[in-house]
Amino acid sequence: MTNRLTAAAIARLERLPRVSLGRWPTPLEPAPRLSAALGGPDIWIKRDDLSTLGLGGNKVRKLEFLLGDALAQGADVVLTEGGVQSNHSRQTAAAAARLGLRCILVLNGQAGATPQGNLLLDELLGAEVRLYPGISAAERNRIMHQTAAELRAQGHHPYAIPLGGSTGLGTMGYALAARELAEQAQALGLALDGVVVSSSSGGTQAGLLLGQRLFALPWAVWGISPDLAAAELRSLVANVASQGAALLGLAPVLADQVLVYDDYVGPGYGIMTPAIKEAIHLAARTEGVFLDPVYTAKTMTGLIDLVRRGVLAKGQTIVFWHTGGTPTLFAYAPELAAAV
Repeated sequence: MTNRLTAAAIARLERLPRVSLGRWPTPLEPAPRLSAALGGPDIWIKRDDLSTLGLGGNKVRKLEFLLGDALAQGADVVLTEGGVQSNHSRQTAAAAARLGLRCILVLNGQAGATPQGNLLLDELLGAEVRLYPGISAAERNRIMHQTAAELRAQGHHPYAIPLGGSTGLGTMGYALAARELAEQAQALGLALDGVVVSSSSGGTQAGLLLGQRLFALPWAVWGISPDLAAAELRSLVANVASQGAALLGLAPVLADQVLVYDDYVGPGYGIMTPAIKEAIHLAARTEGVFLDPVYTAKTMTGLIDLVRRGVLAKGQTIVFWHTGGTPTLFAYAPELAAAV
Protein backbone atom coordinates (compact mmCIF):
# COMPACT_ATOMS: atom_id res chain seq x y z
CA MET A 1 0.00 0.00 0.00
CA THR A 2 2.76 2.45 0.94
CA ASN A 3 4.57 1.89 -2.36
CA ARG A 4 1.34 2.45 -4.32
CA LEU A 5 0.65 5.64 -2.33
CA THR A 6 4.16 6.91 -2.95
CA ALA A 7 4.03 6.12 -6.66
CA ALA A 8 0.71 7.95 -6.92
CA ALA A 9 2.17 10.93 -5.05
CA ILE A 10 5.16 11.11 -7.42
CA ALA A 11 2.79 10.94 -10.39
CA ARG A 12 0.76 13.86 -8.95
CA LEU A 13 3.93 15.89 -8.47
CA GLU A 14 5.09 15.30 -12.03
CA ARG A 15 1.69 16.41 -13.41
CA LEU A 16 1.77 19.81 -11.68
CA PRO A 17 2.19 22.87 -13.95
CA ARG A 18 5.83 23.93 -14.07
CA VAL A 19 7.98 26.36 -16.01
CA SER A 20 11.68 25.93 -16.73
CA LEU A 21 13.71 28.64 -15.00
CA GLY A 22 16.91 27.05 -13.65
CA ARG A 23 19.67 24.79 -14.88
CA TRP A 24 19.52 21.37 -13.22
CA PRO A 25 21.19 19.56 -11.67
CA THR A 26 23.19 22.15 -9.79
CA PRO A 27 26.73 20.99 -9.00
CA LEU A 28 27.56 18.82 -6.00
CA GLU A 29 31.16 19.75 -5.23
CA PRO A 30 33.68 18.34 -2.76
CA ALA A 31 35.08 20.77 -0.18
CA PRO A 32 38.35 19.08 0.83
CA ARG A 33 40.14 22.18 2.15
CA LEU A 34 37.12 23.21 4.22
CA SER A 35 36.84 19.64 5.54
CA ALA A 36 40.55 19.63 6.45
CA ALA A 37 40.32 23.02 8.14
CA LEU A 38 37.49 21.82 10.36
CA GLY A 39 38.95 18.37 10.99
CA GLY A 40 35.58 16.66 10.97
CA PRO A 41 33.32 15.02 8.38
CA ASP A 42 33.79 14.88 4.62
CA ILE A 43 31.92 18.00 3.46
CA TRP A 44 30.33 18.52 0.05
CA ILE A 45 28.55 21.65 -1.18
CA LYS A 46 25.30 21.54 -3.14
CA ARG A 47 25.55 24.66 -5.29
CA ASP A 48 22.04 26.04 -5.63
CA ASP A 49 23.71 29.45 -5.74
CA LEU A 50 24.53 28.38 -9.31
CA SER A 51 20.92 27.83 -10.44
CA THR A 52 21.68 30.64 -12.96
CA LEU A 53 18.48 32.74 -13.09
CA GLY A 54 19.03 36.25 -11.70
CA LEU A 55 22.34 35.27 -10.04
CA GLY A 56 20.82 32.06 -8.71
CA GLY A 57 19.54 30.79 -5.38
CA ASN A 58 17.17 28.30 -3.85
CA LYS A 59 13.95 30.14 -4.73
CA VAL A 60 14.30 29.29 -8.41
CA ARG A 61 13.21 25.70 -7.72
CA LYS A 62 10.08 26.91 -5.91
CA LEU A 63 9.28 29.52 -8.56
CA GLU A 64 9.20 26.90 -11.30
CA PHE A 65 6.05 25.49 -9.69
CA LEU A 66 4.60 28.73 -8.34
CA LEU A 67 4.87 30.57 -11.65
CA GLY A 68 3.77 27.48 -13.53
CA ASP A 69 0.60 27.73 -11.48
CA ALA A 70 0.41 31.50 -12.07
CA LEU A 71 0.58 31.06 -15.84
CA ALA A 72 -1.97 28.24 -15.71
CA GLN A 73 -4.33 30.67 -13.95
CA GLY A 74 -3.76 33.39 -16.54
CA ALA A 75 -1.84 35.75 -14.25
CA ASP A 76 -0.44 38.96 -15.71
CA VAL A 77 1.04 40.43 -12.50
CA VAL A 78 3.17 38.68 -9.88
CA LEU A 79 3.50 40.10 -6.37
CA THR A 80 5.67 39.01 -3.52
CA GLU A 81 7.04 40.36 -0.24
CA GLY A 82 10.20 40.42 1.81
CA GLY A 83 12.90 42.49 3.43
CA VAL A 84 14.79 45.14 1.53
CA GLN A 85 17.57 42.62 0.72
CA SER A 86 15.22 39.72 -0.03
CA ASN A 87 16.83 37.02 -2.18
CA HIS A 88 13.39 35.63 -2.96
CA SER A 89 12.17 38.98 -4.26
CA ARG A 90 15.19 39.33 -6.55
CA GLN A 91 14.68 35.83 -7.97
CA THR A 92 10.94 36.45 -8.40
CA ALA A 93 11.72 39.67 -10.30
CA ALA A 94 14.16 37.77 -12.53
CA ALA A 95 11.62 35.01 -13.23
CA ALA A 96 8.89 37.54 -13.99
CA ALA A 97 11.20 39.34 -16.42
CA ARG A 98 11.96 36.10 -18.23
CA LEU A 99 8.27 35.21 -18.46
CA GLY A 100 7.11 38.69 -19.47
CA LEU A 101 5.07 39.29 -16.32
CA ARG A 102 4.73 42.55 -14.43
CA CYS A 103 6.31 42.23 -10.98
CA ILE A 104 5.51 44.19 -7.81
CA LEU A 105 7.70 43.77 -4.73
CA VAL A 106 6.39 44.85 -1.33
CA LEU A 107 9.48 45.32 0.83
CA ASN A 108 10.22 46.64 4.30
CA GLY A 109 13.47 47.98 5.72
CA GLN A 110 15.88 50.81 5.08
CA ALA A 111 17.26 51.21 1.56
CA GLY A 112 20.16 53.61 2.11
CA ALA A 113 21.11 56.52 -0.12
CA THR A 114 22.22 54.28 -3.00
CA PRO A 115 20.56 50.95 -3.82
CA GLN A 116 22.88 48.03 -3.02
CA GLY A 117 22.81 44.26 -3.34
CA ASN A 118 19.46 42.68 -4.13
CA LEU A 119 17.61 46.01 -4.14
CA LEU A 120 19.80 47.31 -6.95
CA LEU A 121 19.17 44.11 -8.92
CA ASP A 122 15.40 44.35 -8.33
CA GLU A 123 15.45 47.72 -10.05
CA LEU A 124 17.66 46.52 -12.90
CA LEU A 125 15.19 43.67 -13.48
CA GLY A 126 12.34 46.16 -13.90
CA ALA A 127 10.36 45.23 -10.80
CA GLU A 128 8.10 47.85 -9.22
CA VAL A 129 9.65 48.19 -5.78
CA ARG A 130 7.29 49.48 -3.10
CA LEU A 131 9.36 50.13 -0.01
CA TYR A 132 7.75 50.62 3.40
CA PRO A 133 10.36 51.38 6.09
CA GLY A 134 9.41 50.49 9.64
CA ILE A 135 6.39 48.27 8.99
CA SER A 136 5.97 44.80 10.46
CA ALA A 137 5.95 41.54 8.52
CA ALA A 138 2.21 41.22 9.14
CA GLU A 139 1.57 44.71 7.76
CA ARG A 140 3.76 43.98 4.77
CA ASN A 141 1.71 40.86 4.00
CA ARG A 142 -1.52 42.84 4.37
CA ILE A 143 -0.28 45.48 1.93
CA MET A 144 0.67 42.82 -0.62
CA HIS A 145 -2.80 41.27 -0.55
CA GLN A 146 -4.46 44.69 -0.58
CA THR A 147 -2.42 45.60 -3.66
CA ALA A 148 -3.48 42.34 -5.31
CA ALA A 149 -7.15 43.15 -4.56
CA GLU A 150 -6.76 46.60 -6.09
CA LEU A 151 -5.21 45.14 -9.22
CA ARG A 152 -8.02 42.61 -9.48
CA ALA A 153 -10.58 45.42 -9.28
CA GLN A 154 -8.76 47.13 -12.17
CA GLY A 155 -9.20 44.05 -14.35
CA HIS A 156 -5.77 42.49 -13.85
CA HIS A 157 -5.04 38.89 -12.87
CA PRO A 158 -2.57 39.11 -9.97
CA TYR A 159 -0.78 36.16 -8.39
CA ALA A 160 0.54 36.78 -4.87
CA ILE A 161 3.45 34.68 -3.63
CA PRO A 162 3.95 34.53 0.17
CA LEU A 163 7.26 35.17 1.89
CA GLY A 164 10.04 33.00 0.47
CA GLY A 165 7.68 31.13 -1.85
CA SER A 166 7.20 28.79 1.09
CA THR A 167 3.89 27.14 0.28
CA GLY A 168 2.82 23.56 -0.24
CA LEU A 169 3.21 24.06 -3.98
CA GLY A 170 6.60 25.72 -3.56
CA THR A 171 7.92 22.70 -1.66
CA MET A 172 7.68 20.58 -4.80
CA GLY A 173 10.86 22.13 -6.13
CA TYR A 174 12.83 20.82 -3.17
CA ALA A 175 11.12 17.45 -3.10
CA LEU A 176 12.59 16.96 -6.57
CA ALA A 177 15.88 18.49 -5.43
CA ALA A 178 16.18 15.75 -2.81
CA ARG A 179 15.95 13.15 -5.57
CA GLU A 180 18.50 15.13 -7.61
CA LEU A 181 20.97 15.03 -4.73
CA ALA A 182 20.37 11.33 -4.15
CA GLU A 183 21.12 10.58 -7.81
CA GLN A 184 24.31 12.66 -7.72
CA ALA A 185 25.49 10.97 -4.53
CA GLN A 186 24.83 7.53 -5.99
CA ALA A 187 26.78 8.40 -9.14
CA LEU A 188 29.72 9.53 -6.99
CA GLY A 189 29.52 6.52 -4.67
CA LEU A 190 28.70 8.68 -1.63
CA ALA A 191 26.74 7.42 1.36
CA LEU A 192 25.30 10.64 2.77
CA ASP A 193 24.65 11.07 6.49
CA GLY A 194 22.86 14.38 6.30
CA VAL A 195 22.23 17.79 4.79
CA VAL A 196 22.75 21.13 6.57
CA VAL A 197 20.52 23.89 5.16
CA SER A 198 19.28 27.34 6.07
CA SER A 199 15.66 27.26 7.26
CA SER A 200 13.70 30.48 7.72
CA SER A 201 10.37 30.67 5.88
CA GLY A 202 10.44 26.86 5.93
CA GLY A 203 9.87 25.85 2.33
CA THR A 204 13.31 24.54 1.45
CA GLN A 205 13.61 22.24 4.45
CA ALA A 206 9.95 21.23 4.08
CA GLY A 207 10.54 20.21 0.47
CA LEU A 208 13.61 18.19 1.36
CA LEU A 209 11.58 16.37 4.04
CA LEU A 210 8.91 15.55 1.46
CA GLY A 211 11.61 14.32 -0.88
CA GLN A 212 12.94 12.07 1.88
CA ARG A 213 9.53 10.47 2.18
CA LEU A 214 8.80 10.23 -1.53
CA PHE A 215 12.11 8.71 -2.54
CA ALA A 216 12.95 6.74 0.65
CA LEU A 217 16.14 8.66 1.40
CA PRO A 218 17.99 7.66 4.59
CA TRP A 219 19.87 10.87 5.38
CA ALA A 220 18.92 13.57 7.89
CA VAL A 221 18.01 17.19 7.10
CA TRP A 222 19.27 19.67 9.70
CA GLY A 223 17.79 23.15 9.43
CA ILE A 224 19.77 26.10 10.80
CA SER A 225 17.56 29.02 11.82
CA PRO A 226 18.66 32.58 11.00
CA ASP A 227 15.82 34.12 13.00
CA LEU A 228 13.11 31.91 14.55
CA ALA A 229 13.17 29.94 17.80
CA ALA A 230 13.40 26.17 17.31
CA ALA A 231 9.84 25.35 18.42
CA GLU A 232 8.35 27.98 16.11
CA LEU A 233 10.52 26.90 13.19
CA ARG A 234 9.69 23.19 13.65
CA SER A 235 5.98 24.04 13.61
CA LEU A 236 6.38 26.24 10.53
CA VAL A 237 8.36 23.66 8.54
CA ALA A 238 5.92 20.89 9.51
CA ASN A 239 2.98 23.05 8.44
CA VAL A 240 4.48 23.90 5.03
CA ALA A 241 5.56 20.28 4.48
CA SER A 242 2.07 19.09 5.40
CA GLN A 243 0.55 21.46 2.84
CA GLY A 244 2.80 19.88 0.23
CA ALA A 245 1.96 16.40 1.46
CA ALA A 246 -1.76 17.15 1.14
CA LEU A 247 -1.27 18.16 -2.50
CA LEU A 248 0.28 14.74 -3.11
CA GLY A 249 -2.22 12.73 -1.08
CA LEU A 250 0.24 11.93 1.72
CA ALA A 251 -0.08 12.06 5.51
CA PRO A 252 0.97 15.26 7.32
CA VAL A 253 4.50 15.88 8.56
CA LEU A 254 4.73 16.21 12.35
CA ALA A 255 6.76 18.89 14.10
CA ASP A 256 8.78 16.27 16.01
CA GLN A 257 9.99 14.93 12.65
CA VAL A 258 11.70 18.26 11.88
CA LEU A 259 15.34 18.70 12.97
CA VAL A 260 16.38 22.31 13.56
CA TYR A 261 18.95 24.33 15.51
CA ASP A 262 18.32 27.86 16.73
CA ASP A 263 21.67 28.21 18.55
CA TYR A 264 23.09 30.51 15.86
CA VAL A 265 20.42 33.22 15.59
CA GLY A 266 22.66 35.56 17.58
CA PRO A 267 21.43 39.12 18.19
CA GLY A 268 18.86 38.84 15.40
CA TYR A 269 18.04 38.50 11.73
CA GLY A 270 20.61 39.96 9.35
CA ILE A 271 22.93 41.23 12.09
CA MET A 272 26.63 40.66 11.47
CA THR A 273 28.60 38.80 14.16
CA PRO A 274 32.22 37.64 14.50
CA ALA A 275 31.08 34.03 13.88
CA ILE A 276 29.40 35.06 10.62
CA LYS A 277 32.55 36.87 9.48
CA GLU A 278 34.61 33.78 10.33
CA ALA A 279 32.30 31.59 8.24
CA ILE A 280 32.45 33.96 5.26
CA HIS A 281 36.24 34.12 5.37
CA LEU A 282 36.65 30.37 5.89
CA ALA A 283 34.48 29.37 2.91
CA ALA A 284 36.04 31.98 0.65
CA ARG A 285 39.63 31.20 1.59
CA THR A 286 39.39 27.41 1.58
CA GLU A 287 36.99 26.75 -1.32
CA GLY A 288 36.56 30.05 -3.20
CA VAL A 289 32.86 29.98 -2.27
CA PHE A 290 31.00 33.11 -1.19
CA LEU A 291 28.40 33.03 1.59
CA ASP A 292 25.91 35.76 2.44
CA PRO A 293 25.72 37.25 5.96
CA VAL A 294 21.98 36.64 6.43
CA TYR A 295 21.46 32.97 5.57
CA THR A 296 24.31 30.85 4.25
CA ALA A 297 27.07 32.24 6.46
CA LYS A 298 24.88 31.80 9.52
CA THR A 299 24.19 28.24 8.39
CA MET A 300 27.92 27.67 8.00
CA THR A 301 28.43 28.93 11.57
CA GLY A 302 26.07 26.14 12.59
CA LEU A 303 27.99 23.53 10.60
CA ILE A 304 31.31 24.75 12.05
CA ASP A 305 29.99 24.59 15.61
CA LEU A 306 28.39 21.16 15.14
CA VAL A 307 31.74 19.85 13.91
CA ARG A 308 33.63 21.44 16.80
CA ARG A 309 31.14 19.93 19.26
CA GLY A 310 31.47 16.48 17.68
CA VAL A 311 27.84 16.29 16.57
CA LEU A 312 29.15 16.00 13.02
CA ALA A 313 32.28 13.88 13.07
CA LYS A 314 34.99 12.13 11.08
CA GLY A 315 33.66 9.25 9.03
CA GLN A 316 30.46 11.06 8.12
CA THR A 317 29.62 12.61 4.76
CA ILE A 318 27.72 15.88 5.08
CA VAL A 319 26.25 18.16 2.41
CA PHE A 320 26.14 21.91 2.98
CA TRP A 321 23.22 23.09 0.82
CA HIS A 322 24.20 26.51 -0.55
CA THR A 323 20.94 28.42 -0.98
CA GLY A 324 22.48 31.49 -2.65
CA GLY A 325 22.22 35.10 -1.56
CA THR A 326 25.61 36.29 -2.83
CA PRO A 327 24.35 39.79 -3.86
CA THR A 328 23.61 40.53 -0.20
CA LEU A 329 27.37 40.58 0.48
CA PHE A 330 27.60 43.97 -1.21
CA ALA A 331 25.03 45.49 1.13
CA TYR A 332 27.35 44.56 4.01
CA ALA A 333 30.51 45.90 2.37
CA PRO A 334 31.49 48.37 5.14
CA GLU A 335 31.31 45.73 7.88
CA LEU A 336 33.12 43.09 5.82
CA ALA A 337 35.82 45.51 4.67
CA ALA A 338 36.42 46.54 8.27
CA ALA A 339 36.77 42.88 9.27
CA VAL A 340 39.39 42.32 6.56
